[in-house]
Amino acid sequence: MNYIIYDLEATCWETERETRGKKREIIEIGGVLIDENGTIKSRFESFVQPIVHPMLSDFCQQLTTISQIDVNQADKFPDVIEDFQDWIGLNNNEEYLLCSWGFFDKSALVKDCKLHHIEGDWAKKHISLKDQYPRIKNTGRAVGMNKALNQEGFEFEGTMHRAIDDAVNLAKIFRKYQNLWRY
Repeated sequence: MNYIIYDLEATCWETERETRGKKREIIEIGGVLIDENGTIKSRFESFVQPIVHPMLSDFCQQLTTISQIDVNQADKFPDVIEDFQDWIGLNNNEEYLLCSWGFFDKSALVKDCKLHHIEGDWAKKHISLKDQYPRIKNTGRAVGMNKALNQEGFEFEGTMHRAIDDAVNLAKIFRKYQNLWRY
């Protein structure tokens, strides 16, 4: 089984008024592939060129540190997602499970697949670590990833709101409780 600890960054705007009526698109995919023994086997990271709103807002660039040049030079979603699917083992019929902090990432994958006329059922093999973490810790409510890292004695390494860095940090929590997640 390949456990795919992943994170996405998407187009975003500062205010709800600016966001209203706009389609968010994935602009970065980052992931860590962990085997059944908890060993990190490989990493995946790629920018994605958005097509509906190709110009990133200043807010999005500041939040994510992803520049307009980064996405302009990136491949479009169909090519990136094909590479991602190859990396997770989908095209070799390997067993995999997508794991993210919340359900946004799963939803964004499914929506972008639909936008690009790509079958998206593969993205539904997913669990939200954020929603399972309170059960494991025996607390009443979900917390942000940073708070969970702090509770576990881990420090965030890298840049927040960068997909690969968020995935690498999330992998620390996943590996600590690897046998307690419900699939």
